[in-house]
Amino acid sequence: MKTKSVYSYLWIFFLVAFFQACVKDTDFSQADDVVLNPVVELDLIYFNLPAITFFDTITTTPILTVRDTTALPFLADEGVQRDLKKVEFYFKVTNSIQRDFNVVFKFLNEQNGTMYTSQFPVSQGAVSNPIITEYIDIVEDSIRSLTMAEKVAVSVTIPSFNENLEGTLKLESKTTYYLEF
Repeated sequence: MKTKSVYSYLWIFFLVAFFQACVKDTDFSQADDVVLNPVVELDLIYFNLPAITFFDTITTTPILTVRDTTALPFLADEGVQRDLKKVEFYFKVTNSIQRDFNVVFKFLNEQNGTMYTSQFPVSQGAVSNPIITEYIDIVEDSIRSLTMAEKVAVSVTIPSFNENLEGTLKLESKTTYYLEF
């Protein structure tokens, strides 16, 4: 009989110890402190312009500025506008034309108002020795202006041109968006 009472006490002791060890106070208000920081990388603009692009063969006059516009539907999203904390633009230009260039990116709203501008020079290259220019633009302080943009207009300007120039101007760009939810 004594053995049965010892086992009963041990059994009660293990049950109490089990429930004490498995129960922990949970603070559900900590769920509000969870922050997600996704990073999204997207290609922005790509082009490969032969030198002849900067020359009108019909009128035999130079075209000193070439422009193109691309829509940015990603920035128009209200969630992105609210949660975007930082943007990093990476531009890589390979120039095999014997001229310097200036590249300007204007981020425009629906009425074509300039919300943000990024520009950089491109060094002169040669067909036998293309020059690579890399440029990084990090946007944090002007992030609200940038998120109001719905499109980006790129302008490539050459100071002078003649019909004998050869080579290409190749641009590759990538955008990294840093969000916080």
